[in-house]
Formats: sequence, C-alpha cells, structure tokens
Amino acid sequence: MEAGLLRDKVIAVIGGTSGLGLSAAKAIVAAGGRVVVMGLDKETAGSAKSTLGEAARVLVADASTSGAAEGAVDLAVSTFGRLDGLFHVAGGSGRRAGDGPLHDATDAGWDYTLRLNLTSVFLSNRAAVRQFLKQGGGGAILNTGSVLATSPSPEHFSTIAYTAAKGAIVAMTRSAAARYARDDIRFNVLAPGLVETPMSTRAAGDERIMAFVRNKQPLDGGRIGRPDDCDAAAVYLLSDAARFVTGQVLAVDGGWGVSEGRAPA
Repeated sequence: MEAGLLRDKVIAVIGGTSGLGLSAAKAIVAAGGRVVVMGLDKETAGSAKSTLGEAARVLVADASTSGAAEGAVDLAVSTFGRLDGLFHVAGGSGRRAGDGPLHDATDAGWDYTLRLNLTSVFLSNRAAVRQFLKQGGGGAILNTGSVLATSPSPEHFSTIAYTAAKGAIVAMTRSAAARYARDDIRFNVLAPGLVETPMSTRAAGDERIMAFVRNKQPLDGGRIGRPDDCDAAAVYLLSDAARFVTGQVLAVDGGWGVSEGRAPA
C-alpha cells in the first residue's frame, strides 16, 4: 500500500473487525490513516484492536440498528477530531433466515436480509453525511456491493433478497453522489467477486462451487478472492487521489463479470 495516501485521514469502517473490513482497516492504517472500526462480535473486535494498534478505536455494535453508526462517527470525532471517510462493509447472507430463490424466499428472510445489507448502509451513510455537512470540507463514502447485482449466478448463488439489496446499494449510492457532489462528498461502490471471508464459508467448502469459481474468476490462476485483493481499490477511492471520482462502481472480481464460469473445452 502506498504510504501516505491516507495520511491523517480519519476513516470509519463499518463491519471492520473481520474479513474485507479488517483487511481494509489494516491497509488504511498502513497508508497513514486512523480508523474507527465497528463490528458485531466482541471476540473479533478485541482481535482487531490488537492488530490495528493505537491508530484505531474499536466499537462493538449492530450496524443494522438505529444509532450504531452515529456511535462510530461520534467516536471518530471525539478521538481524532473529525471524520474524512466511511467504508461500509457490514452485511451478510440471509440464507438461514429464509433468503433464497424467489419462489422459496420467506417474508422473514426478505426483511432480515434487506435490513442487514441495505438498511445498515442507509444508516451509516446518513450518519457520515450529517457529519461531513456539519464540519465542512467534503468527505468520501465507499459502499460494498457485489458482482451478483449485475452478473447473477443462479445455480450456486440464488438469493433474491441479498441480490436485490446489493443492486439497491448501487442506486442509493449514485443518487447520493448526485445530490452531494456540490458539497464535495463523494460516493462510490466496491463490488467484489467471491472472497474468502466468514460469509463465504458455505461456498469455500463446496468443491462444485470452487470448481465453478476457478473458471468464473480466472485471474491469478483462477481462485477465490482474498480480502487484501480489495485493499488498494478501497484506499484509492477513500483518498484524495480519487477526488474527481464519484457515483462509480468498481468491480474487484477476478474476472467474474466477463467470464462464463465453464471449463474450457
């Protein structure tokens, strides 16, 4: 990571105590930034604090509940004096709650999955924008989407509510980008392919899915992504190097979006 790209920037990472979020938080600190990371699990929060050191503060809270994101923003301001950016990573699968193909998805699964993956983004983005407007000087928001929003995989990843949420994140991000460009507040989306995180345990343990992924994500020998594959893109989009970039979706997907997923003949 380029040292100094985020020098003295204060970034809140929502969902930053494991997986993609923790990897990004490490990269932000390595690039000279300071972070407030929020996560749901006390054990991973403690581990994140040890890993990130004095440049970080850690908050245990549920991103899908009202007030949680405000807590992260308030902690950033009270500790480091301001907020310069927010990276929203928090979300997850709703399969166990009843998400699935349209004909099988339950009302409870739909409600749970949208709150986890979409309402949480609304809450964190609103909290960050309110702070940016209060302090002046603009800011950067980066939301986490998914390649499934534009390149579905019906055989292996058929979850209607999750996909709908990720598509809605793009629409919400672009709408906000248009409204707040005049305030120098930028909004962008990072859209990963399949990455090895706690959420992808089911897929990573299924050899049929891994055989599919080896062809669907053919870059670098064909593999499941690693959290650090997304770090450079996240740091760039949160930094002043991307000061003229807003309303964009950057896929970091190993080629998922341009591949069929079938083994060559």
